[in-house]
Amino acid sequence: MEPEEKYFSNITNRERAIFEGAITMGALFHQFVGTPVNSDTVKSLEKAIEDAMSVQPCVSSVEVVIDREILEEISNEFDYVSLSGEMLDVKVTTVCSDKQALIRLKFISELNYPLMYVEDVD
Repeated sequence: MEPEEKYFSNITNRERAIFEGAITMGALFHQFVGTPVNSDTVKSLEKAIEDAMSVQPCVSSVEVVIDREILEEISNEFDYVSLSGEMLDVKVTTVCSDKQALIRLKFISELNYPLMYVEDVD
């Protein structure tokens, strides 16, 4: 048993996959929302977020898409905007032993809210 495993012995691998994905998504949201972004920096910001979050425990992949249409709609004299939850479409896949979870952040228009949710889990 790995030393940290004793701290997760009270939950299943499925629960841990969800937990690790949720922790990663929360860290991502609260660390990067507010970051200055424009059409010149959007691709590098997506990659930076993916790279930073991929080092979290159990994370097997991170996909970040920042809505470029929103960036184009928001123009101002400063040539940038602050990243918001409405702009993000993120998928975090975690694997813990034999279980996998896909945690999603996506703006849901009917809720008018950037929702974090478990999209799939086995």
